[in-house]
Amino acid sequence: MHNLPSFESLLAYVGDPLSLQFFIEIFPYRTIAEKVSWFILAYFLILNVCNLLLNILALTSIKSRQEKRLEELPQLHSDLQLPVSILVPAFNESVTIASSVRSLLQLSYSNYEIIVINDGSQDDTMAVLQREFALIPLPPAYPVQIPTGQVHGIFQSTCHIQLRVIDKANGGKADALNAGINLARYSLFCGVDADSVLERDSLQHVIRPFLRDPTVVATGGTVRVANGCQFKNGHLNEVALPQNPLALFQIVEYVRAFLLSRLGWSALNGVLIISGAFGVFKKAVVVAAGGYRTKAMGEDMELVVRIHRLLRAQKERYRIVFVPEPVCWTETPEDFKTLRTQRIRWQRGLCESLVANWGLMLSRNPGVVGGIAFPFMVLFELLGPLIELGGYLFMVIVWAAGWVSLDIVYAFLFVSIGLGTLLSISSLLLEEMIFHLHKTRHLALLVLFALLENLGYHQLSSYWRLIGLYRWVNEKEGNWGLMKRKGKWQSAV
Repeated sequence: MHNLPSFESLLAYVGDPLSLQFFIEIFPYRTIAEKVSWFILAYFLILNVCNLLLNILALTSIKSRQEKRLEELPQLHSDLQLPVSILVPAFNESVTIASSVRSLLQLSYSNYEIIVINDGSQDDTMAVLQREFALIPLPPAYPVQIPTGQVHGIFQSTCHIQLRVIDKANGGKADALNAGINLARYSLFCGVDADSVLERDSLQHVIRPFLRDPTVVATGGTVRVANGCQFKNGHLNEVALPQNPLALFQIVEYVRAFLLSRLGWSALNGVLIISGAFGVFKKAVVVAAGGYRTKAMGEDMELVVRIHRLLRAQKERYRIVFVPEPVCWTETPEDFKTLRTQRIRWQRGLCESLVANWGLMLSRNPGVVGGIAFPFMVLFELLGPLIELGGYLFMVIVWAAGWVSLDIVYAFLFVSIGLGTLLSISSLLLEEMIFHLHKTRHLALLVLFALLENLGYHQLSSYWRLIGLYRWVNEKEGNWGLMKRKGKWQSAV
């Protein structure tokens, strides 16, 4: 403990209040440095322990699901299938749109329609749709339940009766989805990104919770990285790994954050995010909530959090479920500029979603989602990049100044990097034990990238998220940016 100066010694420095020695003498820097260090240690420890507990919950949930799988097998292939409208918003997706629509047309599902929404694309997305699917115009007569931007026309495919296309002015992804909801015929709709491909039985799996439990209002499926994989005629032909290091890091990240974490929260009915790349909602619930917010950067998360808030306020019984078996394959960024733009946008969207629905945490009936999941997201996701990067910088400074012992530095490295690496590796191994996706050499490469992830990539991602947090605080106007599509993963072999 640092000894504070006596009253007499303070008087001796009154004549020179700007003296560096004066400030060093009266400021208990060592005590403060140690206390802040322990706070940072506790923060990283709680974060990683909570994520490990979510992994355990996810594993328990998957084992329970596997035990029920044989019982559900006859139902899975029965004719009892709820009709679904698949909505595909598209903006400048000419490279991938045809393959994505073809994959949707070949789903193993008996009762569904596909609505592609061309949201004012500046490339030849609409021309590709016209050429590949022989579109003809339809009368623009349908009920408008959610206001949207101007619709230029509605088209019907002459070769696929279940395919329709909306051509509209650019209004963003949320506005495109709202236009698709207005045109949708069925009580359930599934949002799918235009650069994504669903496995053939994905729709069967993601709809199953609605058949089992009438209180289910939304479900989400697993999103996996398509880079490096090979698809033929809109279907997965081979699971492989990309050569791009950024894409490999994202595979590890997707498994940890987008698969097992959400499955763990689902077991507690605390899911706050359903990926916009692949999610199913009850149309009536979404319309009653006002549809997607057109000004939200993270329209998918904001809708889910708002549904939680409104239904809990109404004291309704409901569930929002994450389902691991249905898989959506999507292309991820392979260059720093695009990845940076994406992560900044994600962080801004998260901040907007949480703050716009702050009442969920403050309500009298918060439940697990408002009392545990929401505070977790605020502390470890919204404020996470600030505390994490600030923690790294602080520990470097106080160690260099000699204000903390090496033992504290070693403990910090263990809880921040060591436990983080353990979490990534355990997530990969759990996924492989359950789904058996990768060859041995591919799994070994992913484990290597899991070891490297916390030695630069994670910190860089946190820095981008910090930029997103800063821009949100300063209300700087956000934009989606351009996602570079290569489409190599769609090549036939």
